[in-house]
Amino acid sequence: MKKLKRSARLVEMTQYLLFRPHTLIPLTTFAERYNSAKSSISEDLAIIKEVFEEEKLGELQTLAGAAGGVKFIPKVSRAQSLQFIQQLCTQLEQPDRILPGGYLYMSDIMGQPMILNEVGKMFASVFADKEIDVVMTVETKGIPLAYSTASFLNLPVVIVRRDNKVTEGSAVSINYVSGSNKRIQTMSLSRRALKEESRVLIIDDFMRMGGTIHGMMDLLKEFKATVQGVGVFVESGEVEEHLVDDYVSLAKLSSVDPKTRTVTAEPGNYFQNDISDEE
Repeated sequence: MKKLKRSARLVEMTQYLLFRPHTLIPLTTFAERYNSAKSSISEDLAIIKEVFEEEKLGELQTLAGAAGGVKFIPKVSRAQSLQFIQQLCTQLEQPDRILPGGYLYMSDIMGQPMILNEVGKMFASVFADKEIDVVMTVETKGIPLAYSTASFLNLPVVIVRRDNKVTEGSAVSINYVSGSNKRIQTMSLSRRALKEESRVLIIDDFMRMGGTIHGMMDLLKEFKATVQGVGVFVESGEVEEHLVDDYVSLAKLSSVDPKTRTVTAEPGNYFQNDISDEE
């Protein structure tokens, strides 16, 4: 690559880091890429690190030594996330979202790349310090959320199927009780999709009682895998007890009344703690 002016190099380096989150990049990579001395690259990275921190875009970690380099960790503060979620709750409270049976229409929200991008970044920030090998979800509307989260964590995605497909090869299947309708359902995961003893982050778009997530946890036991975290986009607050205790939710439906066509939405449990010190 031809030698660039510092201003141009800073722009290109920033883009390079943003597209490679959670990836250790040796200083020699940048030095060779821009035909520059390591000392100049270090100065550039110091500038980028300062901007990332001031603008709350994430952290730029430096690892010293022969095998060292820099690693970009995308992060967004809870204060910034709260502002976004509050706006999202306003959308969720629209009366025309209520469907027969008290369900809420969310497909339009789940179809907006900007929203998926922000939610994925939030989950990646929440679980940035966890040791995770894969992001898992079940084949529902949560798939785009899982991929968005995985892109910011630089991890692969594993999708649990509702039934076993021939193209998946041999698979492990279990029965579980759906929390919403109390029916026995089946979920399946290809043996090739997940290595044994993997560390898994579960992402789901909506949780009522948590039957599906609890089923995924039981399925993971068959692979001797461990659950490192559970992220839920929207949870229902109209149930007395969830089947899953340890989870992070970004939004919560406190009430949905089909008769009066009113919906009450509020930020999820991720925002329960005081965040004034983050502003």
